[in-house]
Amino acid sequence: MSIHYSAQVGFSTTIDVAQKQKQEYNVKSQAGAKRPYAEEANVFAEIAGNSPGFKRPCLAQSEKSSCIKASKINNIVGNEDGVGRSLYTQRNMLGSTPTPTQNPLLSLSHPRYGLPRVLVDNLTSMGIRSIYPWQSSCLLGRGLLTGEKNLVYTAPTGGGKSLVADILMLKRVLEHRKKAILVLPYVALVQEKLKWLRRAVHGLEKDTDQTVVSPESVRLPRGLLEHDSVRVVGFFGGSKAREAWIDVDIAVCTIEKANSLVNAAIEDGTVSGLGAVVLDELHMIDDENRGYLLELLATKLLSMEHGVQVVGMSATLSNTEVLANWLGAKYYQSKYMPVPIEEYLVYDHAIYPASTSSTFFKTTSQLRSTQPTVSVVPVRVIETSKEKALRKPLHNAVVALAVETAESGCGALVFCGGRLTSQVTAELISEAMPPELNDDIFDLRKEVLSELRSLPVGLDETLGRTIIRGVGFHHAGLTIEEREILADAYDHGIIRVIVATCSLAAGINLPARRVILQGARMGRDLVGPAMLRQMRGRAGRKGKDELGESYVCCQESDLEEVAQLLELDLPAVTSCLTPEKRGLKRALLEVIAVRLANHSDAVQDYIRRTLLYHTVDPSTLNEMVEATIEELLTIGFISIDDTKTYIATQLGQAVVAASLTPEDGVFVYGELQRALRAFVMDGEMHIFYTFTPVQSSGLTDINWPIFRKEMEGLNESGLRVLEFVGVNPAFVNRMANGARGLQERTPQEIDSARIYRRFYAALQLRDLCNEIPIHAVARKYETPRGFVQNLAQTCQGFAAGMIKFCGHMGWGMLSSVLEHMSDRLKAGAKADLLELAQIPFVKSRTARVFWENGLKSLRAVAEAEPKDLVPVLLLAQAKKSKINGDEESKYHEKLMGKAEIIVSAANRLWERQQQVDIEIDL
Repeated sequence: MSIHYSAQVGFSTTIDVAQKQKQEYNVKSQAGAKRPYAEEANVFAEIAGNSPGFKRPCLAQSEKSSCIKASKINNIVGNEDGVGRSLYTQRNMLGSTPTPTQNPLLSLSHPRYGLPRVLVDNLTSMGIRSIYPWQSSCLLGRGLLTGEKNLVYTAPTGGGKSLVADILMLKRVLEHRKKAILVLPYVALVQEKLKWLRRAVHGLEKDTDQTVVSPESVRLPRGLLEHDSVRVVGFFGGSKAREAWIDVDIAVCTIEKANSLVNAAIEDGTVSGLGAVVLDELHMIDDENRGYLLELLATKLLSMEHGVQVVGMSATLSNTEVLANWLGAKYYQSKYMPVPIEEYLVYDHAIYPASTSSTFFKTTSQLRSTQPTVSVVPVRVIETSKEKALRKPLHNAVVALAVETAESGCGALVFCGGRLTSQVTAELISEAMPPELNDDIFDLRKEVLSELRSLPVGLDETLGRTIIRGVGFHHAGLTIEEREILADAYDHGIIRVIVATCSLAAGINLPARRVILQGARMGRDLVGPAMLRQMRGRAGRKGKDELGESYVCCQESDLEEVAQLLELDLPAVTSCLTPEKRGLKRALLEVIAVRLANHSDAVQDYIRRTLLYHTVDPSTLNEMVEATIEELLTIGFISIDDTKTYIATQLGQAVVAASLTPEDGVFVYGELQRALRAFVMDGEMHIFYTFTPVQSSGLTDINWPIFRKEMEGLNESGLRVLEFVGVNPAFVNRMANGARGLQERTPQEIDSARIYRRFYAALQLRDLCNEIPIHAVARKYETPRGFVQNLAQTCQGFAAGMIKFCGHMGWGMLSSVLEHMSDRLKAGAKADLLELAQIPFVKSRTARVFWENGLKSLRAVAEAEPKDLVPVLLLAQAKKSKINGDEESKYHEKLMGKAEIIVSAANRLWERQQQVDIEIDL
């Protein structure tokens, strides 16, 4: 039943304060801060209040008008004395953060830090004028600034974690002339950090006479270094980095790329140049899919003779001391929040302080009884709505909270459990948004639409409706370019509300004044305490907001579980090298392959440096190691000679070079061996199949009717590949007719399912390489365009691994064939367009349009006038939507900007090509 309270003036939220300030001072938008980048079927009906095909006829009205009215939120008297305040609310009553005037050590120009003035000035220009007391204490810990000690530390999201690691990493690069690796879990975070670090080191040189604040600093003579500037390069799947390890000072990498870089450096003897490795999001060490790679990487670093400073950090670590003991590190724990966050639980139109969730949980049964005795009093109540679309309390609360935030000129971030839910919620919120009275903001929103319209995939219809009202959505179904444009618009206050999926909470950096969780589920499952903390931690960010708020909105069926979730502690991080997680086999194969351990004692020494050693009984661990070594010998990945020395076989070396797990290596080896005996060379399907990852995590779900249709359209060569790899047409037909899903209970079933998934993905790769644009492939296979783009990037990385695998196995001909097709995969085009596809924005269909219009070479594009390329770019656009004169003008401006970039890049590439030709002639 619903509980009703009298609404009176008394309790004030940060939004109330912001609204008052806006009236008095005309405060500008505070949206955003720094950044880089089953149930869904009935969600639309639940939220829209109609069938899935229902669309409210909102666009018939003015773009600046609202279609539905958001409910008003009223304050409740009785909490003025601070009853029910959260932990972070107490910060309101504390003094402000000390400044360098009060404590000189809070200035990075202090001699104790020994940082070059150029770096300090760059950080100042980026908004970092001082550091927090905890950062100073952490940095000045004995042996940290000099690189003698490792460090593990935790601090809340937005508490300044990254800066500590950045300074330690730059100290190794600048003072010790060493290289550094920064490891991040997601490509979006790598790209964001790449931009930030490049700004930080702009103009910074390692061997010039820059003034260094520390009197103890000693400069090395010019000539000992091959280059002066600090070079920051990103390494991730699908990246276009051409620099070699020797040319890099700071490598910003995904987990997989970092592990490969270290392996390569060990093998070629250049690892002694590595001075620091930063492991961001260290809590991912117990991720069941990728965590073992972090442990494997860190353990290799601990096993090296020369010292490498290892720095690990996270906002969600509970057993910091255990991890510090493993890494031989100092540890530091901070709970400091520069921006205080107030946390709330929302249920049945009432808003409760989250600090009372345990009490609230105890009274759940009372709230549901016919005669409730209420022991928990809300601080605010949300009026029930007369709108059909807002009849459910959960949807009504989310819309009311988001609209209230936007009306105050602040930014809101709404988390939902799925892609479709996020889009529907974004559209619902947009229909309740107040009219935008600022014509400048309204024009900027049209600019955003023009920018999205100029992308190869065109403008998404839903985004076209929501952005004009200041609302966007952000999920993996969008392309990288779309997500970057949306995040940038949010950063600049053009978009006031972003609706994102829960799974991207750790992969984006879009802080907000108010974070709103529409339920606490990711799909069907309740989110964990770590994910919940990451999502709520997006509220408030130093430099943008003085306060932050987070709201967990739940429905009746989830009430008890959510109340318990709010009280749960973070789980302890554990090792992923246990037999059930299969990480130990890869760990031992890698250290033997790179010759870090080649006999029993060395292997035991390596094992003693793992996190696993600190969590498992020694006798049990010895048995695990012996069993794993025996298994590696049995499958032919390693051998042992007369001196009891372990040696990686040719196959073992190939598996490590290709960054495969031993299990995947066995599968790939079997597939390629069969291919060598009868590779289907009169078509492309066999090569595309070889490029598809063996792990299903990077592949799209199979749509069986589409699979059948594409299979029936294969030519004779494609049908031979179908039969050769083991796809049974009769089975595909049964699945398309509604048979039960793929069974994966036995190893044989798992391998069979893998073949079908890979072949389905190969069909999409075939289309991409034959110049069918991403949006068209997505439409053809009924999958989000972001998934198709991710598939292409994942396959590029896997293809590079397959080329290395063939090279190590001595299969030169197959390696050459794969390498050629890899270039086509990157270009999304046929062989005749590979030269044109080197130019930014000239890929796939666009490259073909250039060719058909006489622009067939780098030289032709370089000599063209940008204005002459605009009509060509128009021909290549995905959608020819009708737009008015003003929007069309803005759209053409965007295309003109791209044309200028295209001509400039073509000139650079042409000049480089000419220089290479001259050197060859000489």
